[in-house]
Amino acid sequence: MSRYVALLIVLIPGIMAVMGIKWMRDTLFGVLQFPFPYLWLQFIAGLLSFLAGLAFVGGFIFYRDRKRNKVQLKYRKK
Repeated sequence: MSRYVALLIVLIPGIMAVMGIKWMRDTLFGVLQFPFPYLWLQFIAGLLSFLAGLAFVGGFIFYRDRKRNKVQLKYRKK
C-alpha cells in the first residue's frame, strides 16, 4: 500500500512537469491555451511548473536514495 502512495506522490508533480513542457512547446508554436491571456504568461507558467515538478521528483528520489545510503559520502547522513 505504501508503494501506491509513493507512486501517487511522485505522479502528481510529474504530470505537472509534463504540463509545463506542453505549455512551453505550445508557446513556441503560437498556440494559446485557455487559462492564459498572453503567450509570454503561458511560457512563464510552463517554465515554473516544469521546474517545480522536476525539483520535487528529484528531491523525492534523492531523499529515498539518501535514506538507503545509495548516495556519495558527502551527501550521507551523519
